[in-house]
Amino acid sequence: MTGHVTTALLTLGTEPPAEPVVPARSAPSSWHRVGVVALLVGTAVLYMWRITVNGMANQFYAAAASAGATNWEALLFGSLDPQNFITVDKPPLSQWVMGLSGQLFGFSSASMLIPEALMAVGAVGLLYAAVARVSGPWAGLLAGAALALTPVAALMFRFNNPDAVMVLAMTAAAYCTVRAIDRHGARWLALAGLALGCAFLAKMLEGVMVVPALAAAYLLAAPVPLRTRLVHLLGGAASFAAAAGWFVLLTMWWPASSRPYLAGSTDNSFMNLVFGYNGVARILGRNHDVPTAGLSKPAAMSVFGAQSQGWSRLLSGEFGYEIGWLVPAALLAAVLVIIARGRAPRTDRIRAATVIFGGWLLVDGLVLSYMHGMIHPYYSLSIAPAVAAMFAIGVQQCWVRRENCWYRAGFVVLVLGTAVWSWWVLGRNVGWLPGLRWAVLGLTAAASLALIGTLAARRRGFAAALAVIAVMGAMAGSGAYTMATVGAAHQGGGPSVGPPRPGHVTTFARGVNSAPLESMLRATHTPWSAAVDRSSNAAALELSSDTAVMAIGGFSGTDPVPTLAQFQDDVAAHRVSYYVSANTIGRGPGRTPRSHADIARWVAANFPAMQVGKTLVWDLSKPSRSAQQQP
Repeated sequence: MTGHVTTALLTLGTEPPAEPVVPARSAPSSWHRVGVVALLVGTAVLYMWRITVNGMANQFYAAAASAGATNWEALLFGSLDPQNFITVDKPPLSQWVMGLSGQLFGFSSASMLIPEALMAVGAVGLLYAAVARVSGPWAGLLAGAALALTPVAALMFRFNNPDAVMVLAMTAAAYCTVRAIDRHGARWLALAGLALGCAFLAKMLEGVMVVPALAAAYLLAAPVPLRTRLVHLLGGAASFAAAAGWFVLLTMWWPASSRPYLAGSTDNSFMNLVFGYNGVARILGRNHDVPTAGLSKPAAMSVFGAQSQGWSRLLSGEFGYEIGWLVPAALLAAVLVIIARGRAPRTDRIRAATVIFGGWLLVDGLVLSYMHGMIHPYYSLSIAPAVAAMFAIGVQQCWVRRENCWYRAGFVVLVLGTAVWSWWVLGRNVGWLPGLRWAVLGLTAAASLALIGTLAARRRGFAAALAVIAVMGAMAGSGAYTMATVGAAHQGGGPSVGPPRPGHVTTFARGVNSAPLESMLRATHTPWSAAVDRSSNAAALELSSDTAVMAIGGFSGTDPVPTLAQFQDDVAAHRVSYYVSANTIGRGPGRTPRSHADIARWVAANFPAMQVGKTLVWDLSKPSRSAQQQP
C-alpha cells in the first residue's frame, strides 16, 4: 500500500509532452478513483452536516423560496410573496431550485438548503475534472479540496443566497471551455454559453465576469484555425443569448399589470435592473440606498463588509477571512506557470488553463477590489474556484520541475508563503485557538525546510511525502476556518465566516414581528395580510405568519411601487388588512423612506393606530371618523 501511495505522489500530475496537441491519457488508477469519491463524499458530508442550524438563513430569499413552493407564478418570476406583488432584486434561477425543492418535499429549512450543499459537490467535482484534465488527477484533487476548504464556500453553499448556483454555473462554463480547447470546440463552447446563461439568470453581470478569460483562452489555444475559433465563440455567444434571453423576453412580453414588479428597477424592466441597480450602478456606487436605518455607522459598515477600496480589499477585513488565504499564492502561481510554459506550443493546455483561471481571478478580483457600490464580502465566492484551481496548477507545475532550483524554490515559496500568510490572518483573531497559527507555521516550515534538503539529496520518495505535508500545512488555516464556519449558525443579510467575533453584526433585517402580530395576520382573509416598508421586513412577517405581506418599496424601500393611488385602491378594495410600522413603538411611520412617505402620512391621517407588542399597526379596514377617503 505504501508503495502505491509513494508512486502516486511521485507522479503528481506528471507533465505531458509538449507535442502532440492532445496527448494520450491513461485510464485513471484505482487510487485516483478512490480519491475522487472521497473528495465528493467528504464535501457532501461536510456541507450538509447540521445544515438546518442556519434556519431560514437569509429571510429575504427564504420568503421567495416559500412563495415559489406554493405558487407557480411566484416561482417563475422569483416573487417575494405568493400574491406576486414584487420580486426579489435578482433573477430567479436560485429561487427555481429552492422553490421546486419546496414543492417536491414541502418547504422547510432542509428542503431549501440541502440543494445549495449539493451545488457545492457539483462545483468541486467540475473543478476537479477541469484541473485534472490539464494537470493530472492529483492536481485536480488538490484544486477540489482547496475549493471545499475555502471558508466563503462553506458559508455560501450552506446558505440560500443566489451566489451558490451562480458559482456552480461559472465553474461549469470553465470546465466546458477546457473541454472545448481540447477538442469538439463548437459543441463544448455552446455548453459553456448555456452555463453562462444560467450564471446570468442567477446574479446577472456578476455571473458573466468570467467571460473575458474563457474567450481569451479559447482564442489563444484551441487547435483550430483562427477563423474557426471566432465562429465557435460566436456560437457560444448565441447559446448564452438563448439561455439567458428567453427570460428577458418573457418579462417584456408578459403584461406588466399581471406580473410582479421587478424589484430594483426604476421602470419595471429587466434590462434596467441589469445595467442599473445590479450592474454599472453597483460598480460605480450609484445603487439604491441600503436598509441600515437605525444601525450605528460601525454596525452598518460591518453588515455590508465595507473595506478600504483598492488592491488590498481581498486580503483585509472580512474579505481576508473569507477568501484571502490562498489569493497571494494563486497570483504567484499564475506568474510561475506562464513563465514555465513560455516555450510551449500555442495549443498548450496548461497555459490555456492558466489563462482561464488566472484571468478569471484577475478580472473578477479587480472588480471586487475597486467597485464603489454596496459589496458584501461573500461576493468573493465568485473567485473561489479560480483561486483553488490556480493554486493547484501552480503547485503541480513547480513540483514536476523540482529538479530546477528556481521551480523548487517556487514550490517552497507557494506553500511556505501561504503558511506565513495564514499565520498573519489567524493572528487577526488571536483569541480563537491561539496555538493554531503557530502549528500551521511550524508544520509547514519544518516540512518545507526538510523538503529542500531531501530534494538536494535526491531522496525522491521521502521528498514526495514532505511535499504533501507542506501543502496540507499551508491549507490548514483555511481549513480550520472552514470547519469553524460549518460549526456555527449563520442567518441574516451579512453572514460572516469562522468563529463568532465580538461586535460583528451579521444581519441587517430589523424585526417587526411578534407573537401577537403574527396571530393577528394569520386571522386575516385579504390577499395581503399587511403592508410594511422594505422587503426584509415583509419577508420576516411572511415567514412567521405564513401569509402574504406587501413589501412597500422593495429591498431598499425606494422602488416606485406602490404609488399612493395604487395603495389607496388596494385598501379600498380590501386587498390589504394592516399597515405595519417598520420602526419601534413610539416613532410612528415618520422614518419611512422618503419615496413612500406619502403612504405613511395618508395611513396615519386616516386610520387608527394600535400597539401590538412593540410595533405600531394601523387597521386599514376601519377608517377614522374624521377621515376623508381620497378616491
